[in-house]
Amino acid sequence: MHLGRTTLSKFLIQELDGSAQSRHLAALLVDVASAVKAISAMTAKGALAGVLGSLETENVQGEVQKKLDVLSNTAFVNTFQLGGLAAGLASEEMDDPVTVQGKTEGRFLVIFDPLDGSSNIDVNVSVGSIFSVIAAPEGRPPQPQDYLNPGREQLAAGYAVYGPATMMVITVGKGTHGFTLDREVGNFILTHPNIQIPADTSEFAINTSNERFWEPPVQRYVAECKAGKTDVRGRDFNMRWIASMVAEVHRILMRGGIFMYPRDMKDPSKPGRLRLMYEANPMGMVVEQAGGLASTGRSRILDVQPDQIHQRIGVILGSRNEVERVERYHREYDTGEDKQYTSPLFKERSLYQ
Repeated sequence: MHLGRTTLSKFLIQELDGSAQSRHLAALLVDVASAVKAISAMTAKGALAGVLGSLETENVQGEVQKKLDVLSNTAFVNTFQLGGLAAGLASEEMDDPVTVQGKTEGRFLVIFDPLDGSSNIDVNVSVGSIFSVIAAPEGRPPQPQDYLNPGREQLAAGYAVYGPATMMVITVGKGTHGFTLDREVGNFILTHPNIQIPADTSEFAINTSNERFWEPPVQRYVAECKAGKTDVRGRDFNMRWIASMVAEVHRILMRGGIFMYPRDMKDPSKPGRLRLMYEANPMGMVVEQAGGLASTGRSRILDVQPDQIHQRIGVILGSRNEVERVERYHREYDTGEDKQYTSPLFKERSLYQ
């Protein structure tokens, strides 16, 4: 079989075991692809379609909504309501999960961020969509607590990136695979099978404007990367920051790297910036299935037990050896082994400290 002509549908038929549950899951992922194609068309037209700019509304996160945030959310919701395969939906753009009316036979709950990185929309920088699929309860409508499963229980996860080409990257627990949209025929074609993240990297992605709010283990790691070959790392690093998690993770999947949006002290009421259910869990599954690691710095993301649907969490993911190093720095800080960063007597001082 020629790799370039393996469609998403054909791939899912081959990858899944043929059970009724698997057939329904494959059909659901094809529905996801339909929503992605609709959003891709809107993002491609940009200002020509009148979809740029902000609304006068905020989502449950307190963020001003972009027009395309709302349109993308509608595209997902309408697709799943028509498909009949989802029993319930939870979106970053909706206050509460919703039951898909009249579709009590739906086998799945779908959790999604319809447009990640939407601050980049108006400047024509890559944005994306993220999704997670878990099992729905049998014989009854889903309740809010039914969504609160740890990430290791996801049946499928993935994202779409709307860049020079539109790609979907998915996992059903059997590796991570990338599909590129062939616009001429309207199909997603397998172009990146069995993606593997290199274990070592010399690239890190973090918003250094928040450095003063980071915990000491993250400050230590980034300081060593910036010092490069003059310090303990013995090699120079490059820093990247796009402000779109989808774009950051996609780059890491393609060539390695580590992405960090760690817990910080900027707002003590928020233990992290990213959302566990909409971003960290699905991206964590995608990264782990590609041989990488996804961590809070102190624990595996996919083992975290959620307590609310919009829960925030610190995220450190990517190349295995670099994530393990950041985890080690957290352990050394927590146990007091790292004297430089645990005792004020050993901290570097400046005019601002």
